[in-house]
Amino acid sequence: MNASALARNGRMEAERAARGSVTRGAARAGLAARGVIYLLVGALALQIAFGENKKRQADRQGALAEIADRPFGSVLLWALGIGLVGMALWRLSEVVFGSVGPDGRKAKKRLLALARCAFYSFVAYSVLAFAAGSGDGGGSSDKQSRDVTARVLELPGGRWIVGAVGAGIVVAGLWIGGRAVLRKYRKKLRLEQMSARTRRLVDVTGVGGGAARGLVFAAAGTFAVRAAVDYEPDKAKGLDDTLRSFAETPAGPWLLACVAAGLVLFGLFSFAMARWRKV
Repeated sequence: MNASALARNGRMEAERAARGSVTRGAARAGLAARGVIYLLVGALALQIAFGENKKRQADRQGALAEIADRPFGSVLLWALGIGLVGMALWRLSEVVFGSVGPDGRKAKKRLLALARCAFYSFVAYSVLAFAAGSGDGGGSSDKQSRDVTARVLELPGGRWIVGAVGAGIVVAGLWIGGRAVLRKYRKKLRLEQMSARTRRLVDVTGVGGGAARGLVFAAAGTFAVRAAVDYEPDKAKGLDDTLRSFAETPAGPWLLACVAAGLVLFGLFSFAMARWRKV
């Protein structure tokens, strides 16, 4: 057997290992951990909509604080952080070996996986630091957004950078919501393993949850664009302020309640993905 054949066999063995039970377990643990965070953020936003628990942030920091206040909260935080590490490792395997599907090896897919790997690595680190008592869960999303926006606006062409990023987030939100409504997620699921009733329930969570998630992204991006246009970093909003802004519309708290319920649905959809997603 020549050197090229040995190298090819080595790559095949590495790819099989990357797609083995360990990676599948890491992916499913990560999706479940994502589901927990969205479920709690949605629940916190629902409480805010109905005038309860208004002092707690409806974002990742608020979700972690909610877990920490529960019995065995420290254990749950460590489990959540480890699950998110699994998510990052799964995305890293997609960068190296490609993702599932006929176009999974394309550069576009690998770059998207790299961005997701970086994001979930940061989230996992912030959760583990919070669990260890040496971090604040990444800090308030609102403060983070204002601070980052303020720093970028001070750069040459900062307004254009913030505006472009904000527009990109709006487009991403519309893309996320549109794909959810069109049920594009179905091609990633093992539908043959579901009953007809289960498929209907998954569609409710996938469409409703994805649409709500896309709407939140689009709203946050709109605030970033507004901050760039007005040259006012305080107009940029994190997740918590973005959610609260829905209550300030003519629809009032009911719109916030609907969006919050959608985020709860997305949390449930993440659990369904953890069970049936192709990895």
